Amino acid sequence: MRCWRRSCSWRRRAAGGSSCRSRRSDTGPEKGELTGPNPVDRGKYGSKIHLITERTGLPLSVDISGADVHDSQALIPLVKGIPPIRSRRGPRRRKPGKLHADRGHEYVHLRRWLSQRGIRHRIARKGVETSQRLGRHRWTIERTTAWLAGCRRLHRRFERKAEHFLAFTSLACTLICHRRLAK
Repeated sequence: MRCWRRSCSWRRRAAGGSSCRSRRSDTGPEKGELTGPNPVDRGKYGSKIHLITERTGLPLSVDISGADVHDSQALIPLVKGIPPIRSRRGPRRRKPGKLHADRGHEYVHLRRWLSQRGIRHRIARKGVETSQRLGRHRWTIERTTAWLAGCRRLHRRFERKAEHFLAFTSLACTLICHRRLAK
């Protein structure tokens, strides 16, 4: 019987020490919370960052999930997570006026949920519309995603706890807002 680790020697097993096969189950790398196999990157475990931005690209709501979670499952918590926005006149706005999304969010229950809350939606329909028509609105979210990708800490997830990774993501969004509003 061969040992799968080079550091494990036959002397340790002969002396009554633990064999490598029994230690094998608990020595694997921890995956961490809110991770999942990435369907695009050979099944490596990772996380996905979901965001909602305003018209100019400032992040309003951010969330993380496993890499195998579909985008449509994150839309409702993101919309609910938008904080009240102060306006010059009248009460604070608690919901966006209009929401642009790509084909990954094209489901009847999401359209119905947005309509019930009075949010106008512009979601590309599968097989009917091309995503190029939404390109004039989607570039803002793509630019914000590129700004987040510029943060080295978010490029690869090193934290095992989901709260820590979400905190670094929120900090990066705060820095993006500070840089944009300081100009």
